[in-house]
Amino acid sequence: MKGSKIVHISVLQKEIIQYLSPRPGDNFIDGTCGGAGHTLDILKNIGEEGKILALDLDSHALASAQERVAAAGGSRQNQIVFVNENFARVAQVVEANNFRPVKGILVDLGMSSDQLEGSGRGFSFLRDEPLDMRFSIKQDLTAAAIVNQWSGQDIEEILRAYGEERFARRISQQIINSRRLKTILTTQELVRVIARAVPARWQHARIHFATRTFQALRIAVNDELGNLKNFLPQAVDVLEPGGRLAVISFHSLEDRIVKRFFQEKAGAGQLEILTKRPITPGDQEQQLNPRSRSAKLRVAAKLPAP
Repeated sequence: MKGSKIVHISVLQKEIIQYLSPRPGDNFIDGTCGGAGHTLDILKNIGEEGKILALDLDSHALASAQERVAAAGGSRQNQIVFVNENFARVAQVVEANNFRPVKGILVDLGMSSDQLEGSGRGFSFLRDEPLDMRFSIKQDLTAAAIVNQWSGQDIEEILRAYGEERFARRISQQIINSRRLKTILTTQELVRVIARAVPARWQHARIHFATRTFQALRIAVNDELGNLKNFLPQAVDVLEPGGRLAVISFHSLEDRIVKRFFQEKAGAGQLEILTKRPITPGDQEQQLNPRSRSAKLRVAAKLPAP
């Protein structure tokens, strides 16, 4: 986007530092560095000997993070290793960069303001953009491909599974009917299709009627839940005993995966759960950053091997 620079506000910044407890000389991994807000917060606490491995699948987001760190971190930017990679491959990235020992790992599973408002890839239903929704432009599958090529049953299934959309069948059928007449190529074309499928009384609800469909498509395009499931066991393996794993999720599907994984590993004596209930933003943070209101933070510490 040209013009004014979009400022991304990282969520739960104070709580992340509290729970990860970075100290001088510690090494950390930010698996989704995005706007680099959490990365810079950690950098302030690890002294001149600590290092950060910063990953992001979105090459544009990674470039923005590098710019922000260069502007704010000065000479200390050399303590950060930036890698354009999926956090689901964290173990391979750690090995490739000989990045050990690892004291803590953070992933923030939310969308950045830049992705929503400035990427031009159709993440937001409030803008008229191509139906893309890829975090990485290197991959082939796009939202347009799903909407225009997948079967009605497959579309309905992802709307139910990933969007928890009550009108999944009606929306999928309307998509099929509409694409027979004209290929659906933009976000606003899709919004109009959804509007024709959703009952009128739901079009003025608190949550926008297209929210769940857009969420489902984005999750499907980027295999977000599969990536999270692949990441979690690798993160535990990579961590040093006593190291901490923090995950910020933004919808129930992600939070459920993290909760169950932590419980399973705690039962096996591999993790200690540090957040009995997920940590959520306070009223003040929600007022300053309305997008933070659905954030949930869960943290666990790796236990020594018996």
